[in-house]
Amino acid sequence: MQATLIAGIPSANDTLFHAIRFSAGDPAALIDFGDERLLIIRDIEMDRARSSARADRIACPADYSPTNGLSGDRETATAQATAEAIVQRGIRSVRADRTLPLSFMSALREVNIETVYDEDLGVVDRRQKDEEEIDALRSAQRDTQSAIALACERIANAEVGADGLLHDGSETLTSERVRAWIDIHLLELGYANPTSIVAGGPQGADCHDHGHGALRTSEPIIIDVFPRSRTSRYNGDCTRTVVHGEIPPTIERMHSAVLAAKQAGESSARAGVTGEDVHTATTKIIVEHGFELGLPNQDADAGRIAMVHGTGHGIGLAVHEPPLLDRGGPPLVAGDVLTIEPGLYGPAVGGLRLEDMVVVTEKGCEDLGSGLHLGLTWI
Repeated sequence: MQATLIAGIPSANDTLFHAIRFSAGDPAALIDFGDERLLIIRDIEMDRARSSARADRIACPADYSPTNGLSGDRETATAQATAEAIVQRGIRSVRADRTLPLSFMSALREVNIETVYDEDLGVVDRRQKDEEEIDALRSAQRDTQSAIALACERIANAEVGADGLLHDGSETLTSERVRAWIDIHLLELGYANPTSIVAGGPQGADCHDHGHGALRTSEPIIIDVFPRSRTSRYNGDCTRTVVHGEIPPTIERMHSAVLAAKQAGESSARAGVTGEDVHTATTKIIVEHGFELGLPNQDADAGRIAMVHGTGHGIGLAVHEPPLLDRGGPPLVAGDVLTIEPGLYGPAVGGLRLEDMVVVTEKGCEDLGSGLHLGLTWI
């Protein structure tokens, strides 16, 4: 007989949180014996856990104190109690996921319990989102898109000086100022927001450059926002590109390619196709529009414009989760929630990316957003 063990701090370990749907800031362990799911957690959390955690029985470390007692260290004590609970059931082997702390492995080893690593545990079940999770992701995405709209519309309506710099009132409009607008908007909606990407002109040629300094007219400005709800813990992730004023022909051509590639990726995404299939569908369009793929080599032309990353990724409790939409990407399953985000980047002109979130179904995929504007002009 083999038990399944997931352990860690639920407020930090997304796999454990997903399994129990309960957050706490101290170490905990979920042991699935097959006929019972036992959650071992700090004593002061037990009543709260009994009311909402997904477990059959709640215990604290003191309930499973080994013969030589528990350590004064809280994590070590929880690991010791976990090992003791497994020993008392006469089980000599546990299946564990990639997040199992070494402290728990050590405690299991001390009582001769085998730990078997299962690379799919906590991955496959998190991919197949239930309705509660999809609702949380839909809500997060719509709030994320509201922040994108706010930023793009204010940039598009900014004043411009004779030097081509954008102005917000008497001040030069900068990436930092736009990020502050986004941060305040999302804070009021109840989100923790990592540093958003607001990258204008050549800065946008690096797809992960957060952007800094003054923004200019007639240059593409990538706005990529990926906040986490403080309530549900699920993430939004959306990207749009805005151009203030006149749009250069090269940027128009890039936009046409990226928009068509995004549509092709969404059209190809359904249960049973692979992440690689979706990536192939998007990159085929990029190449057909005359652009390149992959990172440049040392001899690359300065005018080279290419898609340098995969088409997207899974999203849920973490902003980047399996599966990848890239070479080697696995078969998609109904309930996968993905980003579709093709982009083009050139050091001379900057970058352009469009990104939305979809949920995979048996017949296709459903956009979880609110139909946010996909164009470059936001006036």
